[in-house]
Amino acid sequence: MNESIKSIGSYRWTICGLLFFATTINYLDRQVLSLLAPSLSKEFNWTNTDYANITAVFQFVYAFSMLFAGRLIDKLGTKWGFMLSIIVWSAGAIMHAYAIPIGGVFSNVLTWVGISAVPVSIAGFMLSRAILGFGESGNFPAAIKATAEYFPKKERSFATGIFNSGSNIGAILAPLTVPWIAVNWGWQTAFILVGAIGFIWMFFWFIFYEKPEKQKRLSKIEYDYINAGHESEIVNQEVSNQGKVAWFKLLGYRQTWAFVFGKFMTDGVWWFFLFWLPKYLEAQFGMVKTDIVFPIAVLYSMTMIGSIAGGWFPIYFIKKGHNPYDARMKAMLFIACFPVVVLFAQPLGYISFWIPVLLIGVGASAHQAWSANIFTTVSDMFPKKAIGSVVGIGGMAGGIGGVLITKLGGALFDYYEGLGHIQTGYTIMFGICALAYLTAWGIMKTLVPKYSPITDL
Repeated sequence: MNESIKSIGSYRWTICGLLFFATTINYLDRQVLSLLAPSLSKEFNWTNTDYANITAVFQFVYAFSMLFAGRLIDKLGTKWGFMLSIIVWSAGAIMHAYAIPIGGVFSNVLTWVGISAVPVSIAGFMLSRAILGFGESGNFPAAIKATAEYFPKKERSFATGIFNSGSNIGAILAPLTVPWIAVNWGWQTAFILVGAIGFIWMFFWFIFYEKPEKQKRLSKIEYDYINAGHESEIVNQEVSNQGKVAWFKLLGYRQTWAFVFGKFMTDGVWWFFLFWLPKYLEAQFGMVKTDIVFPIAVLYSMTMIGSIAGGWFPIYFIKKGHNPYDARMKAMLFIACFPVVVLFAQPLGYISFWIPVLLIGVGASAHQAWSANIFTTVSDMFPKKAIGSVVGIGGMAGGIGGVLITKLGGALFDYYEGLGHIQTGYTIMFGICALAYLTAWGIMKTLVPKYSPITDL
């Protein structure tokens, strides 16, 4: 068995490694603000609604940019599309360090066009988050497209789970580094140093990535292995001169809507955990910036396991004879049951802050397992030339769901904090997070009850 694997080759896993590091950087950049939010909120006198508005701008721009990012990735190709994406988001990450001078100019522009004055700090961070969201929207369409190019269908969810675990590594590294940098060198330096990492990644991506058919480092045996079982996909990709597929045509398929609803219902849960967990630990348990480092690192260590295990899980059903899509749906139903434990985070929180941290960790781990599979349903169903566009449509829906969750959370927390019981706001939000996945799975299964690949694009 080992000799067979060696004879096939393993260059595709080098590409997976590059995608893993890109996703790590992606989540490092987006999490710096959430880790500094408690101290920045005090420094600039932000309310929960102010912070929700800043994060909602990121999610809103990210959501709509996903639609065009997927199209752009399909048009430019994976290599150049990904490079453009990381240039923009790295620049946006660094811009946060200059949020105050930027905010002064941006606030004046808003006033000039007739929009009521926005406080300088809020305006600066909003603009920086918008640029970050615009750039980061290209990460997952490009990564999923690269996975479809370099992996056979049976390995795609596992490869997706591995590169998607980079989000967890990013979420672990951020609390271990960002607070320390901020305390010792200032919050501006934290944004600059973390943002600059993306430019280093670009160098390796330029050297090591090329389309499989042009990749000199890829053996013919491995190339044939990658494309075994989906020759028609290759033919479809080469026919029609790579003509773009209209969005409205893609929206005519139930398979697209299954992915859209699955992302809309669940993406916001992950973003809620990512953006609000530090503030939750502060509000609920009075923890300061340095106190939250270890609990958050533990939580995201759990999610890394969830991502990789979730990507592997469908293989169990594939080996029992199920096709890849049906195997993924069976795995996703099992995964969707785990977030229900988040319902107990608040009732049991009086015992120790570790109880909600670990229960939320289970829910967040389930999300990563879910994410590894839901992305791969697109490459199961659609030809390669449409993958970026479909992922972009679903990503937009997920981003809109994230905006709604963020705005709802900010409003609830301010309302119940005014009543002297912010814990009730978190109880409501945890309830929404706990039940989102089972609801999403039910909608997806109703829309696409069995494997139905698209063959007329």
